[in-house]
Amino acid sequence: MSKTKVIIIGAAGRDFHNFNTIYRDNNAVEVIAFTAAQIPDIDGRKYPAALAGNLYPEGIPIYAEEELVELIQKHQADECVLSYSDLPYDKVMHLGSVVMAAGAKFSMMGSFPTMIKSTKPIIAVGAVRTGCGKSQTTRAIVRALMEAGKKVVSVRHPMPYGDLEKQKVQRFATIEDLKLHKCTIEEMEEYEPHIAMGSVIYSGVDYEAILREAEKEADVIIWDGGNNDMPFYKPDLNVVVVDPLRPGHEIGYYPGEVNLRMADVIVMNKIDSAYPDDVDFVLENIREYNPDAQIIMAASAIMVDNPEIIKGKNVLAIEDGPTLTHGEMHIGAAIVAARRFGAASLVDPRPYTVGKLTETFEKYPEIGTLLPAMGYGDQQMQDLETTIKNTVCDSVVIGTPIDLTRFIKIDQPHTRVYYELSEIGKPDIKSVLEKFL
Repeated sequence: MSKTKVIIIGAAGRDFHNFNTIYRDNNAVEVIAFTAAQIPDIDGRKYPAALAGNLYPEGIPIYAEEELVELIQKHQADECVLSYSDLPYDKVMHLGSVVMAAGAKFSMMGSFPTMIKSTKPIIAVGAVRTGCGKSQTTRAIVRALMEAGKKVVSVRHPMPYGDLEKQKVQRFATIEDLKLHKCTIEEMEEYEPHIAMGSVIYSGVDYEAILREAEKEADVIIWDGGNNDMPFYKPDLNVVVVDPLRPGHEIGYYPGEVNLRMADVIVMNKIDSAYPDDVDFVLENIREYNPDAQIIMAASAIMVDNPEIIKGKNVLAIEDGPTLTHGEMHIGAAIVAARRFGAASLVDPRPYTVGKLTETFEKYPEIGTLLPAMGYGDQQMQDLETTIKNTVCDSVVIGTPIDLTRFIKIDQPHTRVYYELSEIGKPDIKSVLEKFL
């Protein structure tokens, strides 16, 4: 029998995981290519032979998603498997229509077949959209477990932007580890807060190999999800964060609704910034789609180093990049801080952008009067520094999870914004974890 020819439609994360768990040693299938979207400069590379296994001695090429139809026709592909996250439902079906019109089957993986089982308890933290507040929820869970005397190891959703073979298994326990693995801004934003807490975090490409290493040093393992992807590990407790600043998105994006339906615990974040009617609307959807879930109400507590740099000033607000781009958020910690501490105005960075940042605004014009801290590589970081330098403003408000001034020079007066999960009432993280433990 001839092999089924498959193209995996991805974004350098879930696509590699689906391949590793379902296709790597599958003699009935030939994966002829990956396509890539969302993450800049991923296409044009290869998934290396060292990770692809014995069936792929030349590795597997990665192409831009724009080449999908040509690839289907050229290779007479039988099936295209959607393997990335945070897509609106109309985008999912537009993509499906493209595939089917080209003559191939369009499919998606089930949640359970790609979940790896662990010998240690797994707590998964996911969300219904990018930028809901997974990271601060994860940190709150890690702190509570550490206070309970548990050795906690977190495993972060993949961000393999460099040499994939070298990134097979990455362990971060010190700031020096970030330098050792040549981390981008996006990676450091996720890893550094764990290091600051005295906790260990893993990431990489091969998530079974990562899990087996993490199991050696953990009492409890935390799955720290990315975007609104489903957990890579089979959770014993599944925590999902929803965002009332984007009411309705919890049932309108793939695979965010899958997470909503699978959740044991749902954290309703940002209720301090949302309209009460929007909070109620999301609560109604939770009760309809997952009535058995426990609900924790929470806010993202905002702290600022130097409020005087904001008060009465024309400020440039810098926010987390992915939250603004495919996360489609129009407000972040820097904007909230600017409003609360009395900024005179928000400065529009678009007239001052250069290079990769100009391209980002062209691709995501809805970003508006914010500057996304895009730092997937050296060129983006350089363009970010130049754009900030060009921008005519009184001061800069930095709403990213790490201090950008460690990596780029900012000439204007600037201040950082910090945010942590602040639960309101009961149940809270501690009470949920006490029952779990």
